[in-house]
Amino acid sequence: MKTLLKKRLIIPVLACILFLTTSAFKNDFFEIAKQIEIFTTLFKELNMNYVDETNPGDLMDTAIKSMLSDLDPYTNFMNEQDVEAARINNTGDYTGIGAKIKTLKDKLVVIEPYKDYPADKAGLKAGDEIIKVGNTLVSDYKDNAAGDLLKGASNTSVEITFNRQGKTQTATINRAEVEIKAVPHFSLINEKTGYIVLSKFNRKALAETNYALRDLKAQGAEKIILDLRGNPGGLLNEAIKIVNLFVPQGQLVVTTKSKVKKYNRTYITQNEPIDTEIPLVVLIDGHSASASEIVSGALQDLDRAVIVGSRSFGKGLVQRPKLLTYGTQVKITISRYYTPSGRCIQSLDYWNRNEKGEAVRVKQEHYNAFKTKNGRQVFDGGGVFPDEVVGASKNSTITNAIISSDLIFDYATAYYYKHTFDDINSLKLSDSDFSDFKTFLKSNNFSFETDTEKALKKAYETSKEEELNDNIEKDYNTLISNLNRSKTTVIDENKAFLLKLLTEDIVKRYVYREGLYDYYKIHDSEIKKATNILNTPSVYQGYLR
Repeated sequence: MKTLLKKRLIIPVLACILFLTTSAFKNDFFEIAKQIEIFTTLFKELNMNYVDETNPGDLMDTAIKSMLSDLDPYTNFMNEQDVEAARINNTGDYTGIGAKIKTLKDKLVVIEPYKDYPADKAGLKAGDEIIKVGNTLVSDYKDNAAGDLLKGASNTSVEITFNRQGKTQTATINRAEVEIKAVPHFSLINEKTGYIVLSKFNRKALAETNYALRDLKAQGAEKIILDLRGNPGGLLNEAIKIVNLFVPQGQLVVTTKSKVKKYNRTYITQNEPIDTEIPLVVLIDGHSASASEIVSGALQDLDRAVIVGSRSFGKGLVQRPKLLTYGTQVKITISRYYTPSGRCIQSLDYWNRNEKGEAVRVKQEHYNAFKTKNGRQVFDGGGVFPDEVVGASKNSTITNAIISSDLIFDYATAYYYKHTFDDINSLKLSDSDFSDFKTFLKSNNFSFETDTEKALKKAYETSKEEELNDNIEKDYNTLISNLNRSKTTVIDENKAFLLKLLTEDIVKRYVYREGLYDYYKIHDSEIKKATNILNTPSVYQGYLR
């Protein structure tokens, strides 16, 4: 009994000492200690007395995630597997089969095999559905753990059973070290214009971007296009150093502000630049986030580059991992960041949610205006807004629903097995292909319930409870019918954007991601616009005045 009592006292006391030693301590010692003691006693009683067997690890995992869900989506608890995944993301190196894999309930779907890596050498293709690894069925695994079956040491092999277009096949994959490049492609678009794709801000981002820039200049590049589209961000310091390639030493790039004083930082460029004069266009889109927005936002504020594309994601928050026990970590949002003009481009407000508990987007009328170095007006609150808008979708809600349903991916898979090309760069999807895609959506029961439909349905259900539905049922059915027609119209309005997504996925099936960048250089509207801007110095300078 004494031992149990001692343990009950030690846990909250140690926790209290921990909080006492932090700089964020705000005289709430008693309240923190009280809540920890309540939780530990509840956790003990629940595990000891609940009618069925409980799993303490699962209960704690749920408790932690539920607590953090009230904050923001970037403050996360990371178990040992998550910590390893974060390490891979930051370093760009791991051992495995060399493919992007999606875990579903009863299968592992190959999303993208990396060229010349083990999965590719074994003949796997995007769309293949792995149902068995060795003698283990994927369906026997729970909680997305089946992907671990493919992991293993370099030079070890694994046999898989997979379905491809209705046929079951087997393959043996020899695992190897896999390097994921931060800069997967760079080349000349024409004799004077270099093109650099920066896909992530891991620890190799600066070195690879530096190398690409120097190499392109050596090849004769006098203008540069830096492509940050789809780049979700990564390491803050790498972003600052990449800005430093194009701006002088001693230049303010970003400021972070926090309630904890030691996290209030001003980041200044530390090194000699590569080229402060070379004309530069940066491409961004709705999936360019975090470190991508630091680079594009800083270069825009400093009038050092023209930004082309569509509005960026709008993540103005900085996270830092904190070590916990047993190899776990917590990644905590510690500060907001501000570009050189003083703006924070955070677009979602996680601290003043709507009645549904959802983060709300900062309304445009609440944006604040700031000035770039040359006095141009820029705004906070909604991501980085391009100097030249190209390629934005008209309705991201419905296009996101189509993307998340995996039907673009599935259509590309079906297309690949029906068509052959002598030169994939000749691919141009037609009106008839788009009609075929809409038929594909319908045949695969694509459905998307709008907030309007949800509200109408709720009102109609209430009317039935109040026995008023006889008077409004006909009007309700008419409204739903009109909404369904409207959704079809919205898909048509987003035709260009959807065809672009389909084209990208299809091209990768034939020539991998490397070949997609070559396709971009010929067909991509944002690259064409960027090239045209760079080709006319007066137009380029006009954007920056």
